[in-house]
This record gives sequence, structure tokens and C-alpha cells, in this order.
Amino acid sequence: MTTKPESKDKVYQSADFDKTPPRPRVVMPDKLIHRQVEGDGQRDAYSKERKHPVFFVDLPSKCISMTIGHLDPGQSSNRHRHTYETILYVLEGEGYSVVHDQKIEWKTGDAVYIPVWTWHNHVNTSTTGIARYLACENAPILQNLGGVALREELPEKGMKDPE
Repeated sequence: MTTKPESKDKVYQSADFDKTPPRPRVVMPDKLIHRQVEGDGQRDAYSKERKHPVFFVDLPSKCISMTIGHLDPGQSSNRHRHTYETILYVLEGEGYSVVHDQKIEWKTGDAVYIPVWTWHNHVNTSTTGIARYLACENAPILQNLGGVALREELPEKGMKDPE
């Protein structure tokens, strides 16, 4: 059975346990594709805060998010941490990420795992080309489970974790 999404999805509580359906139902959202993400998905305020361009994939996933970002030659992201895990896939370029106190070198085609609540930042080591990445995160599911997708950011870009 395929249905259109309800304007207000039912929120179930403990007393509704007997209303668990015997099988899943397909809910077809209005949007299944975001064309030309890097052409129209840039979030200016978010990018300005992060000091590098970030493009949001605008699709109705309730569990995972996907963004595309890039660092200019020699650029580094701010040191930050968050309550959601991230897999960073390098689309183009080379550099390294500092995860906790480990320096992880990467290049095109590599994937880097960022564990929950670890301080980290990313650095493009090229002097001529950008480093582009695809970041997949489970932040939406944490937000939908009670707003627990949290992020903390530092202006420092060094390799040391704060005390």
C-alpha cells in the first residue's frame, strides 16, 4: 500500500504499543530528487560560519543527512565536535583530518569515519586545487528523537583537543 504523507504524522506513545502495524507502509514523499545540489544547495549562513562552502542535499530523509563541501587550497575547517557520527567521502583532492589526536591523511576516493563527540577538523594540503567531500551523518534521526543532534565549534584549527 502506498500513501501520501500525512500533514501531521501520528506520534506514538507508550500506551499505543498495541497499535504497532503488522507490516510497514510505503509513504511516498513529494520530492525524490535534488538536482544540481552544488548549483542551488549552498547554505550561505552555515557556510559563512564554517568558513568554507557547504551544500545541503535537500531530500526528505528522516534518518540521515548529506552535505557536499569543499576547502580551498591550504584551507582548514574549524575544530568542532557533534553528537552524531559522520562518514566523510573525499570526492576530489588531498589533505588530512585530525580526529581526536590522530592525523588521518586522505585523498580522492578515501572515506573517513568521525566518531560521536570527537574533536576534529579537516585540512586541504594542496596549494592549487580544492578538496571536495561528501558528508553523510545521522543527525536527522537524533533531532527527530528529541533534539539531541548537538554541535560545538571552536575558532581554533589546531591539532590539540581542548582541555
